[in-house]
Amino acid sequence: MTRVNLITGFLGSGKTTLLCHLLAARPAGEKWAVLVNEFGEIGIDGALLADRGATLKEIPGGCLCCVNGLPMQVGLNMLLKSKPDRLLIEPTGLGHPRQVLQMLSAPVYQAWLQLNATLTLLDARQLAEPRIVANENFRDQLAAADIIIANKRDCWSEEDRQRLADWQQQMQPARPLIQTEFGQVPLSLLDAPYLPRDLPAPHHYHSSPPTSGLAALRLDGEARWRRALNHGQGYSACGWLFDADTLFSRDALLEWVRLAAVDRIKGVMRTPEGTMRINCQAKELQSETFTSLPPDSRIEIIHSQQVDWNQLQSALLKCRLR
Repeated sequence: MTRVNLITGFLGSGKTTLLCHLLAARPAGEKWAVLVNEFGEIGIDGALLADRGATLKEIPGGCLCCVNGLPMQVGLNMLLKSKPDRLLIEPTGLGHPRQVLQMLSAPVYQAWLQLNATLTLLDARQLAEPRIVANENFRDQLAAADIIIANKRDCWSEEDRQRLADWQQQMQPARPLIQTEFGQVPLSLLDAPYLPRDLPAPHHYHSSPPTSGLAALRLDGEARWRRALNHGQGYSACGWLFDADTLFSRDALLEWVRLAAVDRIKGVMRTPEGTMRINCQAKELQSETFTSLPPDSRIEIIHSQQVDWNQLQSALLKCRLR
């Protein structure tokens, strides 16, 4: 029987970093799988989680929580056929957990899986943002949590800490809250029990269903690059995919990210120095360079306001090396 955990959290709370930490701590001899969903079409998290020792399935281009559950069911069934010891499911940060938990609790899956605790990440700084606090998915992700992981504590101010303490006092029902940074939590959390509770039905659904099924966007024919747009729930996403022959200037990319006035940027890009992984949330930029190269380059922006995608695209294309 496969042990299953839902890993939720709003945009930028550190879900992918947490998954990388958990996968690195995977016990020797155990077979793990990951089902990951993203708001945009490009499929960045799949590239970030590749080569981590787990079977991976992606559902890009929307919310697996609300597209009639079909992409979720197909991806889940494919992974369960391989009989993994553990399955970690990461919905988009704009996803509502109710329908996923309902599906995982359905009688048809009782012989196949054991649903364990839902882990929800929270960055205490989000509690100071009225737009985030008022977001239905943000509130309902926290309501669905069996364990709340207060992540990125190394970035908090004293005001953030006090705001988190005040919020924890008012939390109903009371649940464990663990403070950490870089998603570093004990593996034993995954075996904590799932506690069923009534969750409100989501009022807002994603406006664009996935167009690419269970695989992230690919290039067709002789195309060197392409762009994909997605929107819903008050957010827009634009992503770009470039072929393996396209290399980017590392310094130019970092400057492009620094100048882009947007909520969220994630990317896995080919540079002469190797793989450049980019993760930028509210101007908080993390970047790493590895010697290996991915099969292509992918980068995506998510923003809550109108964006001149053509202007950003023009600047991004100038980062290419001739």
